Amino acid sequence: MKTFFHLIEEIQKPGLCQQCGGCVTFCTAINYGALELDEDGKPRYKDIEKCVECGLCYSICPETHELDEEIKWLFSWQAPMGRVLDATVARAMDVPVRKQGTDGGVVTALLLHLFEKGQIDGAIVTKKIGSFQRVPWLASSREEIMEAAGFHFDTSHGLELFSERYSTYSAFSPSLLEVGRMGTKRLNQVAFVGTPCQVNTIRRIQALGIDPSHSIKIVFGLFCTGNFIFNHEHRLRIEKMGGFQWNEVTKINVKEHLLIHLHNGQVRSIPLDQLDFMKRHACRYCSDYTSEFADLSFGGLGSPEDWTTVVARTPLGQSVLNKALGRAIEAFPHKEAPDIGAAALAKAMQWSEKKKQSVANNRSRKQYQPVMA
Repeated sequence: MKTFFHLIEEIQKPGLCQQCGGCVTFCTAINYGALELDEDGKPRYKDIEKCVECGLCYSICPETHELDEEIKWLFSWQAPMGRVLDATVARAMDVPVRKQGTDGGVVTALLLHLFEKGQIDGAIVTKKIGSFQRVPWLASSREEIMEAAGFHFDTSHGLELFSERYSTYSAFSPSLLEVGRMGTKRLNQVAFVGTPCQVNTIRRIQALGIDPSHSIKIVFGLFCTGNFIFNHEHRLRIEKMGGFQWNEVTKINVKEHLLIHLHNGQVRSIPLDQLDFMKRHACRYCSDYTSEFADLSFGGLGSPEDWTTVVARTPLGQSVLNKALGRAIEAFPHKEAPDIGAAALAKAMQWSEKKKQSVANNRSRKQYQPVMA
């Protein structure tokens, strides 16, 4: 049986660890202090003598691929980018929610709708604690859910990162740790909002029936090109590339380019491939762009400004989306663009294939980056 030692040798040292936090969160020996995250969010032994060598951490790691066939079967995965029941372009009906969100505010609007209907009693999101700092958070009120909305620069566990919570640049933080803390708030119906690697791990622990995964009632996945290191030098470099200063910025979102909105109404556009210098090495080996195992997937790609592309993947996701339409969210006017949902889905598929091909090329060349102990 393979254990955390093998995760270190096979996943961490080659630079493949996505740092989703799942191995630490669901370690059966966690209460005894076997594993922990270091200051950079990387899993490590806290006390190797307390590890019971059960192999759970190895099984649920997305990079080991041990449960790939099981979760594909359980969640009806289909090629080329997961199960798709419907795709639409929508935005929040509530103007304050829409304004606080990055694109159309759909993720926040749906979380609020589910919370107010009593279908969830909390949501695992991230919380802003400073201009460039954000941490995982279990929100359990309308105010806390609202506080999690919108674009943010992210620093988590000592690692400075560039993130866009509800669009293509998704926040890197071990939000899975909050799953392990649900019991402290006694929440039994929780929504999870996360990146593809985090969604993948959630589905693996659900497939194994590990507590407290039964409390996660719906999974919202984010489109993700990768997570990015974002230090002072990188901020200066992006300023120079876009010809702006950060104190001029009112909003940032991502379509096919990084779009930087300024106070004067101008928009600076930077091609995403020019930001590869910031990308975390492990993200070059994650082939999931659209959160293929989520109930609902969200991103700005394929939608007009201030609208969100939404992909329903499961009957639950489809039901939540349908019940919220006309109540919490509104679809893009059919008369203006009757095929906009299909066009957005086609764009998402195009970018999904692009990411898969890039990962295949990287793996074939074995461009792994050894990590020093």
